[in-house]
Amino acid sequence: MIVQKWGFTMCKTCMGKAAVYTGHKKPFEIREYPVTEPAPGYARLKIIASGVCGTDVHIHDGILGGDNEQIIGHEFVGTIDAISDADAARSGLAVGDAVIACIASPCGGCALCASGDSANCVNMGVTNAGDPAAAPHFHGGYAEYNFNPVENLVKIPEGVDPYAAAVFACAGPTALHALKLAKRANIDVAKAKVAVVQGMGPVGMFTLLKLASLGIPCVATVSGRHVPSREALAREFGATDCFALAETPAEELAGIFAQKNGGLGADLCVECSGNPAAFAQGLSFLRNRGVYLVPGQYSNSGGVPVSPEVITFKALQILGSSQYDLDDIREYLDFLASDPKYCELLKKTVSAYPVSKTNEAFADIRAGKNIKTLLVAD
Repeated sequence: MIVQKWGFTMCKTCMGKAAVYTGHKKPFEIREYPVTEPAPGYARLKIIASGVCGTDVHIHDGILGGDNEQIIGHEFVGTIDAISDADAARSGLAVGDAVIACIASPCGGCALCASGDSANCVNMGVTNAGDPAAAPHFHGGYAEYNFNPVENLVKIPEGVDPYAAAVFACAGPTALHALKLAKRANIDVAKAKVAVVQGMGPVGMFTLLKLASLGIPCVATVSGRHVPSREALAREFGATDCFALAETPAEELAGIFAQKNGGLGADLCVECSGNPAAFAQGLSFLRNRGVYLVPGQYSNSGGVPVSPEVITFKALQILGSSQYDLDDIREYLDFLASDPKYCELLKKTVSAYPVSKTNEAFADIRAGKNIKTLLVAD
């Protein structure tokens, strides 16, 4: 049987490439595995694009996760290539549908899951941790195929470009979940007059886009150094100001944000850089009762001195946010569908590499060349 969708034609029996993680700081090995049929409850995906997350770099660096052989990658979009009739009927999905895959597998039984907060399940599992030597081989995103539970797939609406949806398939839901936690804490971020986004990577860029869409008058970015091309793109995403710490120290920035808000300071700060030093800086930017959302500190990159009395004296509201859930993915897709310009903006951030060039992709990431890196089929 031949399937044609999203510009490719493929055979049901073939081999597929994967970039296999073989340990901390070791080169990825490009291997080929047979493409098998999906087990009951699973669908087989042909990858459209798979994002390289900052956490993947941390895994490769040895500061997050283990060093066993695996196909890493957790943010990927694909076209369903094979699914059983029973699973299709149960899920409403079909061969040819473009989907975002979620690797998170909450237990469903812990106190957090019972409260509707499955993104913070205390017994969270993942779908991409399998041994690539064992069928069905393709567990993670760094490959041309993937096998994922049907219940972990979210269909991409017809009006949304699947390739564009892949760009921030993790960063978008990550940012949206942080904003959702603020809402649960009775914080209306749309009322902010001055918002600060620390970092202009994928999470920072999507957060910027979302905050700008809420009509916040001042949305400023803070990064380590000036990168004119990235700042120009940030302004397209909605930034009113772009600051670099190399030229404007944090102490001076705190004064600037205060001046922009009647002498108070920023109403909202979102830490998206992953740099531990950013945390204390973010505290200094905020006004009394300011809100600090922290989805960016996702690995053990070392500690930094913090003056905890700042939290007390300013009565700050600090919310950490790590995982996201299927509802956040749906919200991300709804956001992209709400305005055609969003997909076009997202694609401007992309540097794409075939799976066989994964090592080159990582080298360019470490050289600071890319905003968002995608792996695509060879």
